[in-house]
Amino acid sequence: MIRILLADDHAIVRAGLRALLDSGVAESDSGGDIDVVGEVATAEEAVAFCSTTAVDLVLMDLRFGPGKSGADATAALRELPDPPNVLVVTNYDTDADILGAIEAGAVGYILKDTPPSELLAAVRSAAEGESVLSPSVASRLMTRVRKPDTTLSPREIEVLRLVADGHSNREIGRRLFLSETTVKSHLVHIYAKLGVKSRTSAVARARERGAI
Repeated sequence: MIRILLADDHAIVRAGLRALLDSGVAESDSGGDIDVVGEVATAEEAVAFCSTTAVDLVLMDLRFGPGKSGADATAALRELPDPPNVLVVTNYDTDADILGAIEAGAVGYILKDTPPSELLAAVRSAAEGESVLSPSVASRLMTRVRKPDTTLSPREIEVLRLVADGHSNREIGRRLFLSETTVKSHLVHIYAKLGVKSRTSAVARARERGAI
């Protein structure tokens, strides 16, 4: 039996996932092997639940509003004595979101528009610790491998996100504990990778690519 925790701040999403998982609808004959043992609405609650209850797999959203993110919770879960596997189920597919989740320790990353039969197959695979990626997510990761010189690093994405929020180099340095010189260096590399010459153009190009 696969013991699952649903972690999403939208009750209607949790209800939909529970209905799908409880139904055991799949092309295989393995229906009935899934048990939803709990639901939580925040990242903090997900960590607390798994700290006291045996869970094999957490279906984790990425954004919960104020507080910890899904990636934060994933990293914390992986530090538990008997950590559950984490399958990210979200609407967000930017490079920053994908990399943040994978680096935090998620075994899979799928989008909420995934067909039910594929979601069920992903759940069973992720519960076994197998890597599971939506096609668009896999494509983004392959692009990073094939074109590393034109792909923004996680730190560059952090810098550019703060640029997009209107922060100055000094403010970015303060938030990321970097010197202004280092921030400027990151921006130079960002401009070169994106083929632009200004902060505004860099933000626009990155958004076009889905990097931020």
